[in-house]
Amino acid sequence: MSASDYIIALLIAFIVSVVFTLIISALAKRLRIVDVPDQKRKVHHKPTPLLGGLAIFLSFNLVVFLYSFLTSDLIGDTISLRNLIGIFSGSLFLAIGGFLDDKYNLKPKWQIVWPILSVLSVIVCGLGIDWVTNPFGEGIFYLDGYVFNIFWYAGFPYKITLLADVFTLIWLMAMIYTTKLLDGLDGLVSGMIVISAIFVFLTSLNKGEIIQTDVALLSMILLGVFAGFLVFNFNPASIFLGEGGSTMAGFLLGSLSIISGSKVGVTLMLLSIPVLDFIWTIIRRLLDKRSPFSNADDLHLHFRLLRGGLSVKQAVFLLYSIAIVFGIAIYYLQDYGFGFWSFSALAIMVFMLIMAYIYRKNKLENRLLTDGK
Repeated sequence: MSASDYIIALLIAFIVSVVFTLIISALAKRLRIVDVPDQKRKVHHKPTPLLGGLAIFLSFNLVVFLYSFLTSDLIGDTISLRNLIGIFSGSLFLAIGGFLDDKYNLKPKWQIVWPILSVLSVIVCGLGIDWVTNPFGEGIFYLDGYVFNIFWYAGFPYKITLLADVFTLIWLMAMIYTTKLLDGLDGLVSGMIVISAIFVFLTSLNKGEIIQTDVALLSMILLGVFAGFLVFNFNPASIFLGEGGSTMAGFLLGSLSIISGSKVGVTLMLLSIPVLDFIWTIIRRLLDKRSPFSNADDLHLHFRLLRGGLSVKQAVFLLYSIAIVFGIAIYYLQDYGFGFWSFSALAIMVFMLIMAYIYRKNKLENRLLTDGK
């Protein structure tokens, strides 16, 4: 494929996304499915349409459908039709669950049903992590050692690959809930997916590895869809991702990283700061004797940045910048011996520096308020 082919795919996805976002925004207003600000966790200033996940679902799957059946560019050596059916089914579950939650504000125990169904659907359709690079040094850990065939259909075995399926379940659920918890500021999740898709695209065409033109094309489609949505989702947003969109973002990016075969580590580092915030959130809630999947609160990193004195745009651009720096670092430095632990240590250092800045800023403000009294 030539550079123009990728640009055309990007533009098609972008235009389709813009059109569907406008339609869904109007639909959400008509159905009165809007997010009303409360000046606590919801920092926007006026009721804003939800259902952004429906626009993402329709845009992404329509463009994928067109490229799957009208061209021979998407379904190739890496991506199979079966994989795409799994992604469609999984995103459909999230779109349905997202619509119900945006409309009826489901309880957490019902919210989690849809992500689980979405992950199981891609596993059933053969999407899985069969191996991971040894983080302690050279070599590979294979996860396909325990395989149980269930039945055959259309020439494909439907089986349980125990370790691979469990690892895939954990990975996709982590990605889904990372972007779900990250979705608190205008354009934050959409922009992070745009940045991540760019680097997955670049690594798919890295001359030092097996060139994956079909994965690069799917990356461009994902990039175009979220870029089109970002036009309306950036601060001040005129539409929100909603439950379906925030979970679908992590699901699609996580699925793309699995399909590529070797981009799980790249994706993990691109979202390393949100992932660390997700892990800290789980620990914090368990220490408070709360369910890790309880309703969202205002103690996430991006809200702490606002309380630390940053504006919404400043906080969003800070997290964008960190993702871009990490993306550039892992793209160039991994060839010079910088492995998983090196990047993990860097991510933890950056996360701790941000938390230290917020703590110091808040402490200073509290001291000024006390002195003022």
